[in-house]
Amino acid sequence: MKNTPSTPADDVVPSRTTGAGRLLITVYGVFAISASARAGYQIATQFGDAPVAYLLSAFAAVVYIAATISLAKPGHKWAVAATAAICIELLGVLVVGVLSLLDAKAFPHATVWSMFGQGYGYVPLVLPLIGLWWLYRHRAAASR
Repeated sequence: MKNTPSTPADDVVPSRTTGAGRLLITVYGVFAISASARAGYQIATQFGDAPVAYLLSAFAAVVYIAATISLAKPGHKWAVAATAAICIELLGVLVVGVLSLLDAKAFPHATVWSMFGQGYGYVPLVLPLIGLWWLYRHRAAASR
């Protein structure tokens, strides 16, 4: 058997926007739409009832939009942006989750991230972990 040098195709890491990456982007897109719609409705109709909770839902929507867009774009700069957005998401879920447990009066109405995303089946808690794992797994492809 003769030795052949590896071809560039042998070393190719699949793009983070293919395969399961498309599903991840889709889930983020669904959360971006649902969080935006929820926050928009709550702010427009019930803002006085729980302004902090509704503004947190709006912030979550912005984070989900940023994560969706940056995950969908190729390249290292977009991977860095996606990592930042998803880290902010994870921090938000953890902080709001803890605060909503410790001070339920501060959250009279649920947000996307309250109780660690309980109202969304805890997907908001698990999604950033999957997103960060996916970005880590595809870091070589993003550096090109």
